[in-house]
Amino acid sequence: MARQRTPLKGPFAWTGKSLADEPRWKLVLDAGQAGEISSAIAEFARSGQNWHEANRETLPLPGIASLGDDIRDELENGLGLFRLSGVPINDHSVDELKAFYLSFGDHVGIPVSQTLEGERIMSIENEGTKSNDYGIIDDKETAGGFRSSRARAFSNAGLRFHTDRCDVVSLLCVQQARIGGHSKIASAVAIHNAMLERRPDLLEELFTDYPRSRFGEEVNDASAHYMLPVFTERDGKFATHYSRTYVEAAQTNPDLPRLRSSQNEALDLLAELAGELCFEMTLAPGDIQLLNNHVLYHARDPYEDDASSGKRRMLLRLWLAMPNSRALPESFEVLFGNIEPGAIRGGIWPPESAYRI
Repeated sequence: MARQRTPLKGPFAWTGKSLADEPRWKLVLDAGQAGEISSAIAEFARSGQNWHEANRETLPLPGIASLGDDIRDELENGLGLFRLSGVPINDHSVDELKAFYLSFGDHVGIPVSQTLEGERIMSIENEGTKSNDYGIIDDKETAGGFRSSRARAFSNAGLRFHTDRCDVVSLLCVQQARIGGHSKIASAVAIHNAMLERRPDLLEELFTDYPRSRFGEEVNDASAHYMLPVFTERDGKFATHYSRTYVEAAQTNPDLPRLRSSQNEALDLLAELAGELCFEMTLAPGDIQLLNNHVLYHARDPYEDDASSGKRRMLLRLWLAMPNSRALPESFEVLFGNIEPGAIRGGIWPPESAYRI
């Protein structure tokens, strides 16, 4: 017998329309805070340290540190997102900005590795054909092979709504594209409630296991897979993990379980509702965006660069474990390792790392 579900309550259940009129998740740095950041960056640069060595001790940001509690609370108990604007980027090199951003991440949470090489900051930009190195499955039905989400992220193609493998994903905009590249954010809680109203039978499908491929990440074998629902809960708190690309990739392997037609229909409706309920915004240079992956989905429009004028989209990305994070269901162990609240978890780690998942 199917569980009798009820609408989820709380600030996470926003729609794009309601979020547009909500000021609580946006903050613009004042001149004093921006000046402090520039001074801190310059001080760190004079020390001769590599940007990889930046943290809250080697590159302290007292003004930002005072905002940390508010940011953490909004991400976990509020709307699930935060945007900080006005970071002074024009007078600093990319490496200097990486040092600042790594320290910022350490003030808010704990930066975790995003690759087998242990990279904690990724430069998100169009790498052309090089992006194909990040995961391709030879699929006779897919022209050019089946590309992983990571491969798509480092191209100028659009990205469908998805979550990343961490508590919080953060982006610092260094430069915009000539055209496009807009960010879209949707509340999985609002999607849950809308689906409950429209098609409760399909909502129930999202609480069932979906086979997912691991390709393009820590394992290069497309047959390596795991089973995970899209929607879950633990201790009364909702959580989601979703990337349709990895579900579709698993279906290219004939040895893995086939999706029921109702499971595919549920994913179709999820994508439709995400488009209907999302909030769209454009990150400006100097903007930092932070999103709680357990309650929000994010997507990106395609974009075009203009190499001749130097107008080339570039974002820096952090994955953060959060000290005030929620407990996660047991099924999330395959991706996050430690599922207890406040743990250092998530990410993709070098094989020798103590935090390897």
